[in-house]
Amino acid sequence: MLCLSSRPWLGYIHQGHFLLTPLSYETLEFAASFSSDQCAEGVVAVAGDALRIFTIERLGETFNETAIPLRSGEAAKKECFEAAGMGENGSANAGQMENGGDDEDKDDLLSDEQYGYPKAESEKWVSCIRILDPRTASTTCLLELQDNEAAFSVCTVNFHDKEHGTLLAVGTAKGLQFWPKRSLVAGFIHIYKFVDDGKALELLHKTQVEGAPLALCQFQGRLLAGIGPVLRLYDLGKKRLLRKCENKLFPNTIVTIHTYRDRIYVGDIQESFHFCKYRRDENQLYMFADDCVPRWITASYHIDFDTMAGADKFGNVYFVRLPQDVSDEIEEDPTGGKIKWEQGKLNGAPNKVEEIVQFHVGDVITSLHKASLIPGGGECIIYGTVMGSLGALLPFTSRDDVDFFSHLEMHLRQDHPPLCGRDHMAYRSAYFPVKDVIDGDLCEQFPTLPLDMQRKIADELDRTPGEILKKLEEIRNKII
Repeated sequence: MLCLSSRPWLGYIHQGHFLLTPLSYETLEFAASFSSDQCAEGVVAVAGDALRIFTIERLGETFNETAIPLRSGEAAKKECFEAAGMGENGSANAGQMENGGDDEDKDDLLSDEQYGYPKAESEKWVSCIRILDPRTASTTCLLELQDNEAAFSVCTVNFHDKEHGTLLAVGTAKGLQFWPKRSLVAGFIHIYKFVDDGKALELLHKTQVEGAPLALCQFQGRLLAGIGPVLRLYDLGKKRLLRKCENKLFPNTIVTIHTYRDRIYVGDIQESFHFCKYRRDENQLYMFADDCVPRWITASYHIDFDTMAGADKFGNVYFVRLPQDVSDEIEEDPTGGKIKWEQGKLNGAPNKVEEIVQFHVGDVITSLHKASLIPGGGECIIYGTVMGSLGALLPFTSRDDVDFFSHLEMHLRQDHPPLCGRDHMAYRSAYFPVKDVIDGDLCEQFPTLPLDMQRKIADELDRTPGEILKKLEEIRNKII
């Protein structure tokens, strides 16, 4: 059954249950069933000024994915989107090359895309800067980095000088080694100008720095750079970037930077988040809050003025928030003397953030982003993991939903434990106690329970099994 709304919906029976799923296709105006020798079960539809005939092939797949092949061997990439010209341009950088075949396979006629290119020499880096047009899935510009340089950070920046418009800043390191100890020859920040309507890059200049710039971010018409344990503010010069101010009080290495108004949210590789404030009249960066729990950050995202979302390398995702009274006190300080002279204990910041969400995903999260996957849908936090899975964190909008899913999760923990006997609560609290998160994967197992078990759980929740299934479907459709 096909239903047409703001987007097409498909109703079908799967594993004995009727499912209503949004179709991963463009908006259809009219549709009807279609059958022929080449297309036994098809649909003929009108989309805009086009007549389309299609079939539903993969009922179990949630997303419609499109693969854009890049050069083989790109192991690490960062993307940033620049609104210029015709649309959005992506920029990515490549890491080390993948393993290739042995010497005995030199005469093999199989493609390099299947077996990979030959592995680079030890202590050698291969990296590039790529502009990708997502509409045509084509590369419009590819710049190879020379002299054993590797790119580690990228961002777009608009300096106070409007002569060049939006520029691209890329942080690179030359001759970086991780063993036997971390060392590098030099670090650089490249500044590129977009040309040809954003389809190509032109190098303005490159500035040498003392460490690897692992984090870059625009801030009030200037460029913030995290260079080792130093947070530094740069302005644009004619031949190089100009230092304006810096803060050297961070414990280890800065890996993420986010900004909002005059606040700066810095992620340290081992010590979680640090909240900073920039005072323009003094041209100083002050750290006024940090996290009391040391976390090895792998991804971060700015939620609101007082809240940050982060993930660590042990498979946890968490949210931290600055207490409201501390936030008001910081903002209402007219002279800035409290931030300047207030001292913390044990080399820490004077204030601490509070953990409001904690959940063990079980896989290392590599990216966090806030997005809406359906038109008109609510925003949620989308995360991707190192093993290639995608997940979503959807905020509840009513207390009734929180109570319902909390009790449903509790009953499923008791009546439907994991197959291997592992305690669900202990797993989701592997490193820190789970806090204010409902395990949607566990709740999704309700339709797979025997009917008598479904009725038992539904009776304890004062609902029918159909109402529970409808509630699960509503939450699922808010995301996809």
